[in-house]
Amino acid sequence: MNQQYMEMGNRIKLRRKELRIKQNELAELLDISNNHMSSIETGRQKPSLDTFIRICEELKVTPDYLLLGCMHTINIPQSIFDKLQLCSVEDIQLAKNFIELLVERNNSNRNSENL
Repeated sequence: MNQQYMEMGNRIKLRRKELRIKQNELAELLDISNNHMSSIETGRQKPSLDTFIRICEELKVTPDYLLLGCMHTINIPQSIFDKLQLCSVEDIQLAKNFIELLVERNNSNRNSENL
């Protein structure tokens, strides 16, 4: 198995779990089998380009994140990053916790909309 595909699959799995999406639910959203989704997450199979794009959309991540493990900050103003540089470690942790609450709230809204 190619190490890069294993790492990408692991990032897909971690992000899916962050969003509290079950593997079979993501497979259904992508219109692929659960076995294929499992193989993508373990790096045994490569997703097609169409599937890869849909994975990015469903998991709300950039292709850079899945491929390389880093997100570009296209939609986040530089001023936010500049101001975070001036914060203490404790303040950065507080900001991280706040962002996690926002993500959780958005996930709750998403889940309630799908009911």
